[in-house]
Amino acid sequence: MKTVTSVRSNIVANFVGKAWAAILSLAFVPIYIKLMGVEVYGLLGIFMSLTVMLSLLDMGLSTTLSRELSRLSALENSEQESRNLVRTFEVIYWGIGILIGISIVVLAPLITKYWINSTSIDHDTIEQSLTIMGLSIAFQWPGAIYSGGLMGLQRQVVLNIIRSVMVTMQHGGAVLILLYISPSIVFFFLWQSFIGLLTTLILAIWLWKLLPKSEWATRFDKELLIQNWQFASGMIGISVVSILLTQLDKIILSKMLTLEMFGYYMLAFNVANALNNLVTPIFSALFPKFTQLATSEDETNLILIYHKGCRLLSVLVLPVAITISIFAKDILALWLGNIVAAQNAHQILTLLMIGSALNTVMTLPYALQLAHGWTQLAIYKNIIAIILLVPLMVWMVQTYQGIGAAWVWIILNLGYFIFEVPIMHRRLLKHEMGKWYKLDVILPVIIITVIGLVARAILPVNASHIITLLGVLCTLALSLLAASWAVGYLNIKTLRVNRP
Repeated sequence: MKTVTSVRSNIVANFVGKAWAAILSLAFVPIYIKLMGVEVYGLLGIFMSLTVMLSLLDMGLSTTLSRELSRLSALENSEQESRNLVRTFEVIYWGIGILIGISIVVLAPLITKYWINSTSIDHDTIEQSLTIMGLSIAFQWPGAIYSGGLMGLQRQVVLNIIRSVMVTMQHGGAVLILLYISPSIVFFFLWQSFIGLLTTLILAIWLWKLLPKSEWATRFDKELLIQNWQFASGMIGISVVSILLTQLDKIILSKMLTLEMFGYYMLAFNVANALNNLVTPIFSALFPKFTQLATSEDETNLILIYHKGCRLLSVLVLPVAITISIFAKDILALWLGNIVAAQNAHQILTLLMIGSALNTVMTLPYALQLAHGWTQLAIYKNIIAIILLVPLMVWMVQTYQGIGAAWVWIILNLGYFIFEVPIMHRRLLKHEMGKWYKLDVILPVIIITVIGLVARAILPVNASHIITLLGVLCTLALSLLAASWAVGYLNIKTLRVNRP
């Protein structure tokens, strides 16, 4: 089975899809808060955190499927194996989705009674919301396998069209329901459940439509599961420890803080987390290409696309992350139109954004490891991080609440940046570490930070909203241009390598 595709097309499609999703998600937050309140947004934050935590049950199958379909796409006569692989993983995913839904529904009364601290939302509403959350997560769950399949086939244009249409319906429909039916979190989650199910079904239809045809009947094949178990089991370990590290702050804070204060933390977290909308398109487009080049042992082109991808990521992500970190309070006030919310969330946002920036630059080194089927490093680094940082997280949250949790996020990702890359480059692309540190990351960081700090010093503290907005936008634009010039990377076309 052979596919001919352009890395550039996939990156552009992923950016458009992710940008649209991020714009809608951030644009509708002030509306949700106005219609439902900050405390209810805290409940929505629990839903988002619960969704991520349960992704550890992914068992690594979606990434495994993406990698295997990418590998098979470079081979002839692999049509039947591709179809059987999708059917095998599909059966497992739907079973897991059903179990997740049942588990959350059963546990909803206990979570309501013993975990969530609310001063204005009654327990019945919280329990109903948690029950519907369970259904929503169960419906969305199998969608991951279909998305992974489309990524592996490098049909990411189709994938992003579907996602963009559905996310528009998700947010637009939710606001219409809140305005004209009831401003209730219960109705909000009912709509999310419906959209989740519809999205999953549409993704399934398109994946099966785009898979190569075969004259034999598609079937569940446990042998294919066994063949891929080593990589999948590595992804299990990565998922479990990663979720513990990235969601521990939300677990602890949702218990220790009121829903209102947790809502402020989640506001900051969601802005910082939106950085992934710039990272995921690059990862999704380059991971299949990394896999193909690693499989064919084409190290020359792999080095080329690795560094160009890292520089593209730095140029696009770091100006946004550093500018938001420096102007966090101004941006929150402009976005929310709520001085109290900006005051409560801006310090947390600055810290979380710094940690997220460190996390994003590690994305392509991680993709390179997975492309070579090497999962042990990610597992071991996260196990060590859990042992060292979990006690620190508990103490920091108890002492400094949300700000303490944000500092631990910086420490975690700084550790990855300092220790993981040298270990990785002792095995993969052995002579490329210095170039990665100096040119791909550190040089643009220094330039962008200097520009941001100078702009902050120049911009008046009590400037009008228009002047502040123009100042932030000019800082972002100048940072983007300067970073592009510094790394010599001004044209996305250079990411295209020789087609297979």
